[in-house]
Amino acid sequence: MTQHLKQRLDSRGVLTLQLNRPEIHNAFGERMIRELTETLHAAGDDPAVRLVVLTGVGKSFSAGADMHWMSSMVGASVEENEQDAQKLARMLRRLNYFPKPTIARINGAAFGGGVGLVACCDITIATKSALFALTEVRLGLVPAVISPFVFRRLGESQSRRLFLSAERFGAKAAQQIGLVQMVVAPEDLDQAVETQITLLLEAGPTALKQAKRLVFSAANHDNTRQRQIDEDNARLIAKLRVSEEGQEGLRAFLDKRLPSWRQEKPAEKNLEQSQEQRQEQAGDE
Repeated sequence: MTQHLKQRLDSRGVLTLQLNRPEIHNAFGERMIRELTETLHAAGDDPAVRLVVLTGVGKSFSAGADMHWMSSMVGASVEENEQDAQKLARMLRRLNYFPKPTIARINGAAFGGGVGLVACCDITIATKSALFALTEVRLGLVPAVISPFVFRRLGESQSRRLFLSAERFGAKAAQQIGLVQMVVAPEDLDQAVETQITLLLEAGPTALKQAKRLVFSAANHDNTRQRQIDEDNARLIAKLRVSEEGQEGLRAFLDKRLPSWRQEKPAEKNLEQSQEQRQEQAGDE
């Protein structure tokens, strides 16, 4: 069985985690969420791990939620959808508050939940060809579970625009709004990541852990409040998934047709889309 998450720990203590579903642009479902959550828990407690690099196999970082996985939730109850959303929330929170440095090596497109993964990492480096989007509203949904992390990166102004418009934007724009910190040519991506790794390995492991805590403390992160936000957002996305509009959006996507609220344009008459196009246009959470 193919691993949905590839792991490699080198002699320096650098743990590289690769989202490994390139055939659907590293979209994640229940299994990948579980594997990433479990791996982060183990790595956080492992003294051999000094830092984590998160990236994708192939030409994409992550296209967000696997729409085949999402299709299995179309007929699920509010309670089942809420439990499902809580699993994603726990994974994102574990990544965001991982006790050691994390680097997002953004090798390609990041949509929906993929943007959430980027927002949860300490250092974010993207190839200049990378694309980003928060496309949930096109499905009659919202980026609920990832919203606390994305909002902290983008701020209110950009969140209001991008949550609503579902606009695609490039790496330079992502850098300008704070989602991405560094943008490099594709051939320079590995060297840029290695430069950051070298800097991190020169620091004391305990000091790095305390430095992260210091930032969270200065930003007034309240763990109790954060857990309540996760629960509220899980309830919100669960209700939207089973709502009339959410069901229409998801079914339209799976049926390769326009949802009822969209007017067909001449360029949209051919609704036969590749898996790549479908995954790039949507990603729940």
